[in-house]
Amino acid sequence: MKKLLKKSILYGFLLIISLEILVRVFYLGKDNPTRYLDQYEVEKWKPNQQGFSVTGNRRQNFSEYKINSSGFNSYREFTPTKDKVEIAIVGDSFIEGFHQDYFNSIGKKVEGLLPETEAYEYGYAGYDMADQLHLIYKYKEQFDAIDHVVIYIRFSDDLMRNTYTIVKDRLALESPINKALKKSKLLVYTKSIGVFTPIKQLISKIRGFVKGKTPKKKTSRLNEVNQEKDNEYIDNFKSLTSTYGYDKNRFVLLLDAKTTSPIFISYLKENHFDYIDFSEAFETSDQATTLIYDQHWNNHGRDIIATLISNYLRDK
Repeated sequence: MKKLLKKSILYGFLLIISLEILVRVFYLGKDNPTRYLDQYEVEKWKPNQQGFSVTGNRRQNFSEYKINSSGFNSYREFTPTKDKVEIAIVGDSFIEGFHQDYFNSIGKKVEGLLPETEAYEYGYAGYDMADQLHLIYKYKEQFDAIDHVVIYIRFSDDLMRNTYTIVKDRLALESPINKALKKSKLLVYTKSIGVFTPIKQLISKIRGFVKGKTPKKKTSRLNEVNQEKDNEYIDNFKSLTSTYGYDKNRFVLLLDAKTTSPIFISYLKENHFDYIDFSEAFETSDQATTLIYDQHWNNHGRDIIATLISNYLRDK
């Protein structure tokens, strides 16, 4: 029995080592850039990092990222001046662009359509409206020198809070334990393809059972509840734009009107907030606009976004 146990442990160890080597040889595990909180309490990537982002269980998407000195994924540095024409594109992972080579980003596409313009992409996975306006406010001097600011917003989850606070859960990913675990490409890969998801779901269910929580039942007040939520999100938008300021002459929202509350769209129109709606362009496209395994925009979708932004700026 002892002999069998020793052999099992040895073979198990050798199997793990072999899989680790295979994952590294075929580059199945993504590189994880380091997050940090700067002196203005703005969360972003640690400057001057470079690596490869891998998505999908068979390396379905393999792209290179490059974090500039400002802490954002971009092929260029951000050096706005009053003498040049610049555009800032602010948002979450859709703008961050880890699903696309950094040298073929939305900003680079905009520059191709508007040769006299420099495009700066302030994208960071997880950003919501509070994060984005806090960033613009803290880097006011830099943003004041930028001619146009495009702010990407998803109504469903970007207006859930009315003030900025540090998101400790994201920064906790940089704990010593997590950093040590991320050194194993095999562990990074298995986590990215959802191997541990069923275990997490089981643990969550057990915790819920122990605490006596039961699934919420649907009620006949669904429409009323949705309207209450929409009104809450609009109030949060009002609070954030009032607290951090919002320059209607230079700022424009980028959104999908099909997935945005009609009440919010009406509010934007009535209060003269400009917005770029990409829903129709995506809907009428004869090609797919998102990745086959992911909701993020593919290269064609990014072409459309860049074209809409460029057309908007030409009309200003």
